[in-house]
Amino acid sequence: MIIGWRYLYGGTRDRLMAFLAAGSVGVTILGLVILLTSHGANPAGVIMFVIGMISTAVFALLSIFTVFTSVSVLGVALGVAALTIVLAVTTGFQKEFRDKVLGVNAHVIVLKSQATFAEYNDVMKTAMGIDPDVLAVQPFIFAEMLVTRGKGELSGVAIKGIDPKLVRGVLDLDKHMIEGSIDTLLEQPDLTKPLCNSGPDNAKDCQKDPPIIMGKELAHKLKAKVGDIVTVVVPLSNIDFDTWRAKSSAPRTRKFRVTGIFYSGFDEYDRRLMYTSLKDTQDLVGRGDQVMGVEMKVKDVDRAEEIAEKLEKALGGPPYQVQDWYELNHNLFTALNLQKLALVIILTLIIIVAAVNMVSALTMMVTDKTREIAILKSMGGTSTSVAQVFQVVGTVIGGVGTVIGVGIGLATCYVVSSYGYHLDPKVYLIDRLPIEIRPLEVLLVSGITMLISVIATVVPASAASALRPVEGLRYD
Repeated sequence: MIIGWRYLYGGTRDRLMAFLAAGSVGVTILGLVILLTSHGANPAGVIMFVIGMISTAVFALLSIFTVFTSVSVLGVALGVAALTIVLAVTTGFQKEFRDKVLGVNAHVIVLKSQATFAEYNDVMKTAMGIDPDVLAVQPFIFAEMLVTRGKGELSGVAIKGIDPKLVRGVLDLDKHMIEGSIDTLLEQPDLTKPLCNSGPDNAKDCQKDPPIIMGKELAHKLKAKVGDIVTVVVPLSNIDFDTWRAKSSAPRTRKFRVTGIFYSGFDEYDRRLMYTSLKDTQDLVGRGDQVMGVEMKVKDVDRAEEIAEKLEKALGGPPYQVQDWYELNHNLFTALNLQKLALVIILTLIIIVAAVNMVSALTMMVTDKTREIAILKSMGGTSTSVAQVFQVVGTVIGGVGTVIGVGIGLATCYVVSSYGYHLDPKVYLIDRLPIEIRPLEVLLVSGITMLISVIATVVPASAASALRPVEGLRYD
């Protein structure tokens, strides 16, 4: 162990490197202070902290170890840091997408392949009693429509009809509301009263338009705010699909009053989704007391697939189709998992390259220390003890590099998370770079790195143990 440390140690401390390391510590502390005082909102603090942290590691290593050792340690450290950061980001994307999807969607839904679904109350009773983990159930209608304010603003939307009395138990829509409330969907127009726009503007005793809730980005696109009136157009509602002829001159329309705006952070929902009461949507679609499906919330989302299978068996299978949240978003989460796996493999190659660099450095060390190895063996040292010297050297390089890399990676994740790096929601679907650190993944990265480091010492350690004393002392 002592001999291994002697090979790692540079012999004398480099005062210039030590001075630069101290300066880098100062830059790191200054960046941290800026971050804390600005609550992570200052990009200069992020840059200073990260650069200061990396330069501190570089100069500190050069002030203590040899150049060969320092380069080997830095190679391992940068590989570990990159892998730690990328794992945190990809895991963050997975968690963020999962939270966004479950925020405005149910955990399990029941659909029917036939055109009619009037027996939804019976299906709801079956769903509630299928498992103790089922928390709530509600019917819903989902329809593609057009919405306009009549001033040139037009957008294709997806309108979801929900039961205002049951929705809180199934969806987390309430916590995403930034204006208004989902309770406004309970308001129903009094058909015995005249329309508000048919009498004086200040008339109080009149029939108000039915309420509707829309996403923040959709409201921005339509230039609509709470209290504004929007018109919903039902496409092809004037077409007789039996004869493919027009039944009337124009498709069916209905005016709604904006009573709430939500922001889920998931651009696809915020830009296209609208909520109305189930009855208003049924009236708009014009199919009577029928729904598109039934959705439910379960206590443990990881059991959603199991509960979905039980419910489908209880319903007798076709024409009913039961899907859990993961199956509904299978393509999205499969793509995220494949992306994460690909990045882990690519960045693990960086660590392997650093390990190859370590092998080169140790092999050069064996060549440089041939005479000392020969002397050790001639004094009674065994081949095993000589091999252990270089195994210790390689393990220390891997260990120090892993500790530094994990430290840099975790610290970088913290400052980037605090800064809240902005993303284009049109491209990434979310507006902030998500960071999610899982201790198990950090331990896995550390374990893989140490394993690669230990394996990398086998070749140079074997070369050193196989050296005969007479070869090392031949020219002395």
